[in-house]
Amino acid sequence: LGQSPRGGGVKDYLNARGMRILAALDAVSARHSAKQAEVALAWVIARPGVTAPIASATKPEQMDSLIKAASLKLSGADMAELDKASG
Repeated sequence: LGQSPRGGGVKDYLNARGMRILAALDAVSARHSAKQAEVALAWVIARPGVTAPIASATKPEQMDSLIKAASLKLSGADMAELDKASG
């Protein structure tokens, strides 16, 4: 939580719902050999009505993850798992 200026705000999301989402991200990430952030962004991109998700990088090496997320295709089962966890 102390690794970034915004880290302290994360603690409010470390509740039962947040832990379900993290577990689902872990499972989907493992199936795709991807990072959680890549899967999370791919999930947002694939959601109906989302035309331009906002993402940023603070380091050049993070651009690789943004590119991977844009090309990562989640299955219907992946989407359902993430949707259920976040519900």
